Amino acid sequence: MNQNFDILIVGGGAAGFFTAINIVEKNPKIKVAILERGSEVLGKVRVSGGGRCNVTHACFEPNELVKFYPRGEKELRGPFHQFCSGDTIEWFEKHGVELKIEEDGRMFPVSNSSQTIIDCFIKTTQKLGIAVLTGQSVQSIFKKDNFWKVETQNENYIVEKLVLATGSNPKIWEMLQQQGHAIVNPVPSLFTFNIKDSRIKELPGVAAQVTVRVKDTKLVSTGPLLITHWGMSGPAILKLSAWGARILHDKNYQFTIFVNWLNDVDAEDTEKILKTVKQENAKKAVSKKSPFEFPNRLWESLVLASNIESETKWADLSKIQLQNLVSQLINCTFQVNGKSTFKEEFVTAGGIDLKEINFKTMESKLHENLYFAGEIVNIDAITGGFNFQNAWTSGFIVANNID
Repeated sequence: MNQNFDILIVGGGAAGFFTAINIVEKNPKIKVAILERGSEVLGKVRVSGGGRCNVTHACFEPNELVKFYPRGEKELRGPFHQFCSGDTIEWFEKHGVELKIEEDGRMFPVSNSSQTIIDCFIKTTQKLGIAVLTGQSVQSIFKKDNFWKVETQNENYIVEKLVLATGSNPKIWEMLQQQGHAIVNPVPSLFTFNIKDSRIKELPGVAAQVTVRVKDTKLVSTGPLLITHWGMSGPAILKLSAWGARILHDKNYQFTIFVNWLNDVDAEDTEKILKTVKQENAKKAVSKKSPFEFPNRLWESLVLASNIESETKWADLSKIQLQNLVSQLINCTFQVNGKSTFKEEFVTAGGIDLKEINFKTMESKLHENLYFAGEIVNIDAITGGFNFQNAWTSGFIVANNID
């Protein structure tokens, strides 16, 4: 029976490492170990942001930051007042990692490599004497007297305080259910849409600024949309998938979307614009040049889909053809049949019921000395560094309240 540690952290990911480091920096006498079931730690950090690690987002106002969290908006307001994006930047700078802001607000290490973050965590844990124990798959967790007993396949641990930072791990959720915790059933979030449609078949790589709506729901999203080999991706689609995680799951990922390729322009204004273009370009072929700020290839595809032949001149455009074109531009209908995971950044909506957590301390309301950090709880965000910010904030709060 291993009783060498005061605090055990289960989960060798971003939240686990950040929690461990902050605990020991605050109180160097505390003996902390991180248990990781795999052979390597920080796997998700390595692949995040295309291998660059999207550390946080340049949104520095807690009341604004919470709006990027489909689940957890209300609960995170207090925590973000304790540790927000600005604190994250300062923390990493103090630990030798400089961050930079990109145009869309995402923040990455100046090195453009997630290895910088991994090296920072590994070196700091070594310097602080934090034990990082790999190949430790947890088999059971239970409370005995005032201690937590954690059994892995090759070791048993007894500690006074336990932190779970295991992300979306169904096995750990099951163990928590046995301890009386309610788990909100996990469903995928952050996924792309599978669409087979002749209008976009030849257009992989084409992007446009759009508004997308899901039929028979209140789900609406604006932003860049990217056409892919399997359908549609990009921030506009990923945001929809996050906000609609449960609704789209209930529809079994079979639903209809409406795309406005002109983003916020309505039917009336679109018709006016087209009539002006028609007058000014009477002798030119409609399909040849897009009068809007999106690629000609997309314009040509939408023109053909409006029953307008490629050589038809603007002057010869009938009223019905013009109406068809307006419809294709601002109310373009697509059938979605299934989803695909967004790169390796798989995120789930679900986890420990938020009502059972004290967000001032991240401690369980059911069990003393049991704490949670990161995505193990029913909190998730859209893409852009927000899920990591939740990991840093929750880890910091645990560290400040656990001794």
